[in-house]
Amino acid sequence: MADTALTSRPRSPLSRVADRLAAATRASRGLIRLAELPFLTQLDVRVDAKGAAADAIGLALGLPLPLEPDTVARAGELTALWLGPDEWLLVGPPGRERELENRIREAAGAEPVSVTDVSAQRTTVLVAGGGARDLLAHGCSLDLHPRVFGSGRCAQTTLGRTQVVLVAREEPGSGFWVLVRSSFAGYLADWLLDAATEYV
Repeated sequence: MADTALTSRPRSPLSRVADRLAAATRASRGLIRLAELPFLTQLDVRVDAKGAAADAIGLALGLPLPLEPDTVARAGELTALWLGPDEWLLVGPPGRERELENRIREAAGAEPVSVTDVSAQRTTVLVAGGGARDLLAHGCSLDLHPRVFGSGRCAQTTLGRTQVVLVAREEPGSGFWVLVRSSFAGYLADWLLDAATEYV
């Protein structure tokens, strides 16, 4: 019989493998850290990068939208990822979707802007530790050497045959964010756990 009970709390895409991720982290003795960062606010923002609205949005958020390809801007709890010449992904703490969308639309005024809440589309996996780059290199065709893909860089790429947005975090030792579609998150977690076996 189907379980039709309603739960009052949302369940993250990787809730079923959280214990396995934590166990791999412990077994690696600091070489690898794997964890889900669930329910982050994610807004896809499209606006003319050269227009007044882009500058106004940056001022309203306290975070200028990055103009250099594949770069990240961060201020406080907000991170903006460059996805294309007129597209950014704004990432923030859980539950801030409406507030941030309202700030963006208000700042843009009459200028054309598209703001789409994609928070439920993806989850975020943290991959950190001294072995993080090598672990990711097992399934990513990007050159992940720090000189090429250092802190403050991002890219839309594939990891273990799964489309992801990969972010090299700016804080020392904070590793990488791997933003993956919720429907592929379980597969990617299994792939990461398998690739991490040499560290555990």
